[in-house]
This record gives sequence, structure tokens and C-alpha cells, in this order.
Amino acid sequence: MSNGALDGARSLDRLRAEGFVGRSSTLAAITASLQGAAPQRVHLVHGPGGIGKTTLLDAADRVGRAAQRAVHRLDGRDVVGSPGAVSEWYGSVADVTAPGLLLIDGYELLAPLDEWFRAAFLPSLPTETVTVLAGRSAPSDAWWLDAGWRALSTAHELEPLSGAESDQLLEQLGVPDDRRADLARLAGGHPLVLALLAEASRRRPGLAELDDAPDVVSRLCVRIMDDVPSPAHRLGLATCAHAAQATQDLLARTVGDRADEVWDWLAERPYVRHGPNGLYLHDVVSELFEAEFRHRSPEGYVALHRAVRTYFLQRVDDPREAHPERAANELLLLHRGGPLTARMAGVPAATLPTLHRATPADHGWMLELIERDEGARAARIARRWLALPTSRPYRIRVDGGPAALTLHGYLTAPPDDLDDPVATTIWSLVARHGPLRQGERIDVCRFGAATGGWGDPLLLLVNGAACVLEWRLRASAWRFIVTPDPEGYGPYFEYLGMERMFTVDLGDGPVGGWGWDRRRLDVPAFDDMMATRELTGEMGPPPEHLLRPAPLGRDEFDQAVRMALSVLRRPDRLADSPLLGSGLVQRPDAGELAAVLTGTIERLADEPKGAEHRRVLERTYLHGAPSQEVAADLLDLPFSTYRRHLALAVQRLCDVLWAVETGVVTPQTEQKVSSDRPGE
Repeated sequence: MSNGALDGARSLDRLRAEGFVGRSSTLAAITASLQGAAPQRVHLVHGPGGIGKTTLLDAADRVGRAAQRAVHRLDGRDVVGSPGAVSEWYGSVADVTAPGLLLIDGYELLAPLDEWFRAAFLPSLPTETVTVLAGRSAPSDAWWLDAGWRALSTAHELEPLSGAESDQLLEQLGVPDDRRADLARLAGGHPLVLALLAEASRRRPGLAELDDAPDVVSRLCVRIMDDVPSPAHRLGLATCAHAAQATQDLLARTVGDRADEVWDWLAERPYVRHGPNGLYLHDVVSELFEAEFRHRSPEGYVALHRAVRTYFLQRVDDPREAHPERAANELLLLHRGGPLTARMAGVPAATLPTLHRATPADHGWMLELIERDEGARAARIARRWLALPTSRPYRIRVDGGPAALTLHGYLTAPPDDLDDPVATTIWSLVARHGPLRQGERIDVCRFGAATGGWGDPLLLLVNGAACVLEWRLRASAWRFIVTPDPEGYGPYFEYLGMERMFTVDLGDGPVGGWGWDRRRLDVPAFDDMMATRELTGEMGPPPEHLLRPAPLGRDEFDQAVRMALSVLRRPDRLADSPLLGSGLVQRPDAGELAAVLTGTIERLADEPKGAEHRRVLERTYLHGAPSQEVAADLLDLPFSTYRRHLALAVQRLCDVLWAVETGVVTPQTEQKVSSDRPGE
């Protein structure tokens, strides 16, 4: 090499060394081995594509040459994966009797030779030789099961760069100070993503989201996820990116009978991690694949979102589900476009804290947090809410002490004993805008607090997950959420379709209340609305086409049932029935209403003494008796007895249907909707 070329190489080395960011502990460990200050002779470096393995090997190369070691470098792509090929290469480049530094990149491509490396090749090298094996896959267990290699090797998983390191790298890449924070946020500490976004930002100075740079996203996906063997595996990867943690059961919903195969493949990918409740992706890989999928197949992305959320909704609703709170957590993390999505990103998907019903043992710290945030009067009011038989407090605890709480309570009568101006205001509003009917109640999410204050993402998690459980599993005519931070949380409640209905000042600042009449927006309609809003971020009142008419009073309801029975053999004549706007049906369909009425009549026979009710109703309204007198003859009953039995049967039918209308039982199954399942 000429002097000029040598100077150029040295200059290039110097610039590379100056541009190297992070990985100080890993490089220090390799340096210690080279200096004989540490016993390890093999360093097993692993991490997903683009995380900086090759750059680390460049730095180790410089350290080795500075230590006067002969450095020998192999890329797994450049050699046939056989013992003979590797041995031949090494013999051609190295003095096999002199200790050096061996650097192998792409070691995952040589995985079939892993046992040979441990048993034959590495032991054949000079004792002082230091080897760095860098690959995407984590080291096999055999390295730790062998006592010798356990002492002579160590693993280094390359994690994303820290915020300071990301900023330093972006500075070296020439990104102006005012753009670095956005790019660092998007890259999540991933060096290759940082580099490509820095390049893209020179062409698009306003780049603020991954969706703004589809070309960069596509290049990154090819570099990081370059081994997707089939459309089913790609869909499984998309499922893993979309859910906080994907299970094999969830994969069965999205990829069908290939779920086992796709699960096994995902579990082996270097960018996939194993959480306590399933598999999840590195944050930046998840964001990249989501952005790529949205750009490549917008309709497919929406279909996947609906499939995933339907799976978790069904888990919440299933009375056999042991952990509905986990599904509730997952549902919250599906909100891609909501106003507080960025705050929820602060909740680690890998270690989602568990939601539990609070017990009296928790009340002390809960009241302390409420007093800290809202004052002594609010804490005294909260104590009275906790004493209610209908109180439903929830909490999240994490290592290090109290974390977050929320408190639901139910009102069925004027709340005079609570001495709470908020509860009194709510009761008055309901009386004015949509009074309770017999058997109905008001759900109030009255208090929430977190150790980290109003900006703590755990507060959003505990409030949101508790609302999912209460709103889906416990019927209420009205729902209210109360917050002392109306400016911070108001947009989120409006995103849920709620209306700001009051402001009350208890002396320590204004308390805002948002509410809705859930009799007009039932659970299926709410699900339909949120399936769209979770992706678009749309806010404001629910669309008119999803709203039911104002609820019927009991007398109006009973009269409508009697009218419907009189035309039950002609379902087309039910098209004008007021019951089509009731909670008996999921949509205003005359055929569905007829099926509900017929099915309920049939199930009356399951009640004590219900067989007679069913018999008289079926003969009168379903089996075509031309008159009540004929029906009485066919039933072999005196006409007066028949009339008495018919009146009792119709009233019992109205009672059962009213229980469905007011949410005490669900349609068709007539199972009570409130429950005390685990996690509630």
C-alpha cells in the first residue's frame, strides 16, 4: 500500500472511530479480553438487523489492530456453511499458531455449524485468540450448559441506543438540532433507522411520522425482516406488530390452521421477544411493520385491526375467560389514532401491569393519592363512595409502591348520603335528560389518580381498562366519567363520543364531567364506532345512524310488546314497532325482533310453572288460533281461566323482556350481565 493510500485508510479509520456511538460496555468487554484482563475468549453478540452489529465489529477491528493483534474477519454470506469451508478460509488468512482477533458477522447463517464451532474449531485456536460471533439470533443454550464455555464466553444483546446516544448520532449525521427529537422518537434508538431517517429528512425537512417516508420504511423492512417465507407468515408478523402481545390463539384468528407453524417461526426471529402473555416485537420493528402494512395494504390493515379487536372483545365478554383484564389492556393499546395514543406509548407492552379489583387494604394509599391531587374534601367524598355496596374500585400496583387507581360507583337513587355535589349534579342531569326506568342505574367513574400524577400513562391504563370491563359486563342506563383535569382528558372523552355535561368546583379547582345515555348508543354500536375511530382519531358525537330512539317508559314498552304479539305471525307488520329501537334487538330488523319474541316465549318453559305460560302464548300468538275462544277450546280451558292464564303469561313475557331492555339480562341467553370474574 502506498503512503498516500495508507494515510487515506488511517483517515477513514479515524473518522469511523469518531462516528462510533454507544456500545461502550460491549466494546470494553472485548477490549478487556484482548488485554488479558478478563477470562472470556468468545463474545456472542446478537440483535435484529440494523441494530449495529457490523458497526460494533468495525470498532472491535480497530481495537484489535491498536492492540497489535492480527484481525481476521468473515461474513457468513461469503463462505459455504461447512466445517471444511470455514477451516480452509481461516487457514488461508491466519497464522494458526498466533493468537489474533476473529470477527464473524452474520453468524446466524452458520447456525448449523454452531456445535462444530464449540466442539472443534474454537478449541483448536491459540489460547489467547479472542473471537466475536455476531448474529441476529440469540446464542443457543449449549453455550451455557457446557461448564467450560459458560466460563469462557459471554453474550451481548445489542439494545436500542439511548436518547442521548441517538441525539449524538443524529448530530454526527448532520441533522439540525430542531429536527432531532422527532427523528429520535420515530427511530426508537435503532441505528439503521436513525441513519435512513436522517438521510430522508434532508429531502423532506418536515418528516414527522414513519408514514411520511414510505420509501425509507420499505427499505428498512427489507433489511430488518428479510426472511418472511409466505403470506401467512407475513400476516402473523403483522398480527404480532398490531397486538401488544400475540398468542397462538390470536394467530389462529388471523392465519387459521397455520398458527402453530407461524408461532414457531415468530418465536425464533431476532426482532421478536417473549413476554409473560405472548410474543411482541421490538418497538421500532413494530412501528416499521405497521407503517409498511398501512402503506402496502390499507384495506388489509383495517381488516386485521378489526379481527384483532374482535378477538379481544370476545375474550372480555366470555364468562369463561379467566383474565378479562388482560384483554381489556390489549384493547386500550389498539387505539392507534386517539388523542392520548402518545401517552399510552409510555406503557411497556412487554410488562403490562395487571389490573385488579381494589380491596379495603388498598383504600389507604388510594385516598392519600386522591387527597394529594384533589384535596381533603375530595378524599372525604371518595371515602363515602368506597363505602357504597355498589362501589367498584380498581388498582394497578408496580414494584416500588402505589401506582394507579380508579373508582366506579353506581347510583340507583338520589345520592343524598354521599354529600357530593358531583353526584347530585349527575342525578339532576339524568332526571332532566333521560330519567332512569325501573331497574336501571347510573355508572360513575368518579375518581382516578396515579403516583406519577395526571400525566402518568398508568392512570390512562387503569381508567381505560376498568371502563372496558364495567361498560361491557355491567349494564347501566347512563355512563359518566369525572376528571379534575378536563383540559387534558376532555379530548379523549370526546373521542369516545361522550358529551361534556357539567363543571363543578369543589374548592380545589374545576371538576369536569362527560356522559352519555347508553340506552341510545348500545355496546354493538359503540364497538362499530370505535373500530373506525381507533384508526382515524375522529372525535365528536356518535354518528346519528348509530343512535337508537329515546328509550321507552315501562307502560309504553308493555303496550308495544302486546301490539307486537298481535301481529307476530306477520313479521312484516312489525316494521313500525317501537321495539325496533329498543335493546331487544341489535339492529332495527323486524325478523330479528320476531325471533327474539318467539325465542323468549319458548324459554319461558324453563322457569318454574313457565310451561303453562309458554303453552298459552304459543297457542294464542304462534299457532294460528282464529280467536281467543278457539284458543281456549284447543287448550281445553274454560274461557275465563284461559283469559286469566293469558294475562299472566303476557305480563310475565313483558317482565322478562323488560329485564333485557334495562340490561339486567342479555338477549337470547337471558344470563345476568354483571359478574365477579377474576380481574374485575
